[in-house]
Amino acid sequence: MSNTGYFVDKHSIVRKIWGRADTVLFIFAGASAEFALNKAVDWLYFTGKLPADPLGRLFSTVNYARMIVFSEQETAMKAISQITAIHKGVEEKRGDSIPAWAYRDVLFMLIDYSIRSYELLEEKLSDAQRAEIFRVFSKVGEGMNIPGLPENYSEWAVMRESHLNDNLIKSDCTVDLYKQYKKHLGFFRYVILMQVQALLSPARVKKLLDLKESGIFKPIICVYKLCRKINLDGLLKEAILPANYKVQIKALDIKGL
Repeated sequence: MSNTGYFVDKHSIVRKIWGRADTVLFIFAGASAEFALNKAVDWLYFTGKLPADPLGRLFSTVNYARMIVFSEQETAMKAISQITAIHKGVEEKRGDSIPAWAYRDVLFMLIDYSIRSYELLEEKLSDAQRAEIFRVFSKVGEGMNIPGLPENYSEWAVMRESHLNDNLIKSDCTVDLYKQYKKHLGFFRYVILMQVQALLSPARVKKLLDLKESGIFKPIICVYKLCRKINLDGLLKEAILPANYKVQIKALDIKGL
């Protein structure tokens, strides 16, 4: 059966990565650290939606991303157009343009944390699989008309390092956003978030946020991976996930991938 009707090939590693709830949550847990440091984070504060409801904002972003990954070409392109229109609307209200590098940063984060999260929870990716992840999200960027995108994975890796060095700073927005994370997650889940970020974040992010890995958290991840294999991970998820979002999180798991 042909897969040409889908934005992402049915056998793509991207579908496998984005078809598991815990991997998706790890992607956004890692990205939430870098989001807080980005020099353009004030754009997310402009609407007030991010600090008011960081979890709601997370699921809104996840829904758009997954609509693109798992939809047919036409539906995916409509989702991309809708994302672009939302950003243009914010730009019009503020009377300014979101910098092109900020758009690239977000796209680069999706590539990087997809790789890091899958490798932490599953297995090492091949060079071909990494290149496939790059191609999928590069196609999203092209659909959004983001300028200055890299031509291939190798070029992306160089640009990614440059962006990490040039576009991150610990600001008042950073401090406030972490206060909101803690407020909305509660102390226990906030500690888990910080540990996941410490495991996933690039060195530059760890340094700016002073993220330190706990000696016991890597073994906990190993136990969790074992629980996944014997289908006991659901019990752990029930214990640690926010009650208001359990239904949405369960819906992130796609069977048969």
